[in-house]
Amino acid sequence: MADDPSGADATANDAESFRRTREARKLELIEDYVELIAELIESGGEARQVDIATRLGVAQPTVAKMLKRLVNEGYVLQRPYRGVFLTDQGKTLATESRARHEIVEAFLRALGISDETARIDAEGIEHYASQETLQAFERFIATKA
Repeated sequence: MADDPSGADATANDAESFRRTREARKLELIEDYVELIAELIESGGEARQVDIATRLGVAQPTVAKMLKRLVNEGYVLQRPYRGVFLTDQGKTLATESRARHEIVEAFLRALGISDETARIDAEGIEHYASQETLQAFERFIATKA
């Protein structure tokens, strides 16, 4: 900043930081839904709207609206009188999201955070951590193993 008295570098850095945060917020809900849908399919063979609503603690119309968005964005398929299915794009996103969650949760546990708190906190942090940060978390975890 000493080289740029106008503060342009700081302004550009701030703008990039805010842009990344806005992008993470946009994807956060999508990631939560596809990750949950994948989990429901793995554990029970299907993901039904009512089960999604129950697990997320939201009303079924809220889930219906989000599922419509997920269909439009290519993450899920809905079939009448059947459950919700992930597309290949949805499966990829669910896998990536779950991996980030597991890294963050393991990192928090390695710091001595309780299992329950680490699980809850990882749910929020996973969406905002950069790839560089996740790699640092993995290196730290490896030193504790």
